[in-house]
Amino acid sequence: MSVITPLMPRQKVPSLSVPLVGGGTWSLADQSPENFTMVVFYRGLHCPICGKYLKDLDSKLADFAKRGVNVVVVSSDGEDRATEAKAKWELENVDLGYGLDLDNAREWGLYISTSNGVTSSGYEEPAVFSEPGLFLVRPDGTLYFGTVQTMPFARPAFDQILGALDFVIAKNYPARGEVIDHTNP
Repeated sequence: MSVITPLMPRQKVPSLSVPLVGGGTWSLADQSPENFTMVVFYRGLHCPICGKYLKDLDSKLADFAKRGVNVVVVSSDGEDRATEAKAKWELENVDLGYGLDLDNAREWGLYISTSNGVTSSGYEEPAVFSEPGLFLVRPDGTLYFGTVQTMPFARPAFDQILGALDFVIAKNYPARGEVIDHTNP
């Protein structure tokens, strides 16, 4: 059994490589953004909140690109469900990765849930799946910002992230929360 270990700011993040809806493979190791790579983990096709959240992101993708931020969206759904999610939620711009290995999800500090059956969207939850998370990774592969959740609710708003990016880029603001041993900082 893998254990959740929180990622630490200014430390390397785990590897991540997933197939993309429509073909190809997305790999964190291949990214070379001007400022950050934003990795957004979502629950899957069964989650109507995810659909609204990702539709909002899809509409703001150009705003992230203007700030030098590459974006990928990833779930543990299989190809068929991810393809259906991209079509159903009308995600026209975002790279949508699928097939996230749950051990890899744990390495990223994500929570794992078991199925509660059919959701309000009419889709069956997978037997096990990862819960949401959002990470900003520097070009050197270190964590700048991260958040994980146990529920689909109250995720970071993309408008707020864009505003924060304007500030941190302009001020070269350092990643915070970097102290590993508070008795010996």
